[in-house]
Amino acid sequence: MPHSNSRGLFLTIGSIPLAETLEAFQTLQQAGKIRSYGVSNFDVEDMEEVSQLKGGNAMATNQVLYNLMRRGIEWNLLPWCRENHIPIMAYSPIEQGRLLNDQTLTAIARQRGVTSAQIALAWVLHQENVIAIPKSSRIDHIEQNYAALNLKLSADELASLDAAFPPPTNPVPLEML
Repeated sequence: MPHSNSRGLFLTIGSIPLAETLEAFQTLQQAGKIRSYGVSNFDVEDMEEVSQLKGGNAMATNQVLYNLMRRGIEWNLLPWCRENHIPIMAYSPIEQGRLLNDQTLTAIARQRGVTSAQIALAWVLHQENVIAIPKSSRIDHIEQNYAALNLKLSADELASLDAAFPPPTNPVPLEML
């Protein structure tokens, strides 16, 4: 079933055929009702299927769970999306707050004079072809999230994060919250 945000619609796997849903999205786009559309929680097989359909090549993004603790998409989905020029929109980049007290993140944050959330968000944003949508309900969090855009993690910091949160060594099923 599709759900929307202020910029477009996102398609999730459901009972309506993909071809029909894409046709509806194209109609809405042509009518000026939406600027763009994307998919949510599509793995490689789903992406390959939708990309073969009329309108599938116009997908703006694939919105998936991605953060330091949930790196499974790095095995095959992220490379596929990069190759096909489809950005990943990472939801829950701070793992619903569970990353905030991690020792590695806390140490790097303390050295930098920033928050653990900013380090976790900077790591997601460091990934090529990835954007993030962190939840923010307070102005100070919005400002901290914005400041994370300018945090460039060093090679040593990235290596520390890889050691604490290893990338996948084999295929991992797509995770969802």
